Amino acid sequence: MTDTLDPTDRLADVADLPIRRPNDNPYLAGNLAPVPDEVTAFDLPTAGEIPAELEGRWLRNGPNPESVADPLTHHWFLGTGMVHGVRLRGGKAEWYRNRFVLDPADRAAGLFGANTNVGGFAGTTWAMVEGGQPPIELGYELEPKGVNRFHGTLDGPFTAHPKYDPSTGELHSMNYHWPDLIDHVEYTVVGGDGRVTKSLAIPVNDMPMIHDMSLTDKYAIVYDLSVTVNLEVLTAGYAFPFKWDPDRPCRVGLLPRDGGADDIIWCDVDPCYVFHPLNAYDAADGTVVVDVCRYDAIMVDDRQGPFRDHLATLDRWIIDPVARRVRETRLDDRPQEFPRHNPRFGLKQHRFGYTSEVIASEHNIHGAIIKTDTDTGSTETHEFGHGRGGAEPVFVPKADGTAEDAGWILTVVYDAATDQSELHILDAEDISGPEVAAIQLPQRVPFGFHGNWVPDTSVAPT
Repeated sequence: MTDTLDPTDRLADVADLPIRRPNDNPYLAGNLAPVPDEVTAFDLPTAGEIPAELEGRWLRNGPNPESVADPLTHHWFLGTGMVHGVRLRGGKAEWYRNRFVLDPADRAAGLFGANTNVGGFAGTTWAMVEGGQPPIELGYELEPKGVNRFHGTLDGPFTAHPKYDPSTGELHSMNYHWPDLIDHVEYTVVGGDGRVTKSLAIPVNDMPMIHDMSLTDKYAIVYDLSVTVNLEVLTAGYAFPFKWDPDRPCRVGLLPRDGGADDIIWCDVDPCYVFHPLNAYDAADGTVVVDVCRYDAIMVDDRQGPFRDHLATLDRWIIDPVARRVRETRLDDRPQEFPRHNPRFGLKQHRFGYTSEVIASEHNIHGAIIKTDTDTGSTETHEFGHGRGGAEPVFVPKADGTAEDAGWILTVVYDAATDQSELHILDAEDISGPEVAAIQLPQRVPFGFHGNWVPDTSVAPT
């Protein structure tokens, strides 16, 4: 069954709600506005039953500027990071914490805190950002512990979206750095011990914004697309230097994982932009299959964020290394972003993907959670109710599950009527059914960027 959600109806659904924190910059208004305080709360009230097998932390990172000099030139991607976390154990929500990723002295000094993603690797918790900065290490209770350069082995930039290979225990990243890396990006591999094992320069033109990458058993995939550094944007006084370039050719690079820059197979693709791929795998016929949230264009006229030019659809790309072309198919034309899948199927052929519906309004930029079956083309949705929407759907496999959709979806839900947030746990096998548990949070969590489930078996309590 395919659900149809009319975006016009979605906007009408929130039209009667109060507009919270109005601002001339829509990315500083409503639930995109930062929160001022660091909060700690214990024994969080919960409706429903938290699965006892969930023992660890749900973490989420996003920009949370303490002050903005000029709202009209401020960009949503800027502002020091703030990590929100909920610790689950024994069927209870033991605590909620939110912490800036930098201590007060570093924030007062004007340093930029990693504000895009957060996760656990090599026994530590990292806050990450694209565009050059190394990760910032956090303690188990989210206290900032300073920059982590992978035990001194990271000489260049890093990314907000490394890809994990469960067969090798490695992290792979595609990194750009404005303004230092003018003519290339860097491909970096980090071993399971948290030390860099490979670094490779990949020549590119015009300094493209490469937000993410994909990984298969054979290839590291480079997205060299139509958003690049634009000096006219900078001279006009805007803080974020990237802009859509309609004349720039788009291409996707297949870098053999054991090869060099000269071995990349560049494949043409129609002009577009991709922030986030869902998953990628090597097909039996030699092609590479990637599902992506694809924008026809982005950052054309919007200088404050990504959602007022175009919205993304869920598409499938079949990359042909022989023809050096990309064949594109639309999986779902509803606006959606922040794709996730079962991590046990990373680098493998997948069937299911989970995304957050995007609603561009002053109240709420998220709606339902959409589950897409790429085999049948059908979709199901989890609706949160009037004026409520869920953010990025983090997939946690069930301990004894074998089916691809056997897992829990963790997502933070904002209620525009009450101006409050909850952490919801959904059953991915019954996505349209009621939530398994709803955990009340002591303050709202702004719609930010990315997070992960970090089990205690990955990063132990200290």
